[in-house]
Amino acid sequence: MVEYEYRTLNFPRQTTRAEARRVLSEYAEYEQWELQRMRLYFGGARRAVLRRKIIRVRRTA
Repeated sequence: MVEYEYRTLNFPRQTTRAEARRVLSEYAEYEQWELQRMRLYFGGARRAVLRRKIIRVRRTA
């Protein structure tokens, strides 16, 4: 069974699409996060939910 850990990022309405894309790209490239959901709210704020796999090491002996 695959387990994930989640992180939520909130972007205020003043954040441009390019800035949000840059931040999300950095999380994806350097910390191995993937975008699960991006929501745009009525006031212009954005919320991104990121996830990454939790790798558990099992004992073999």
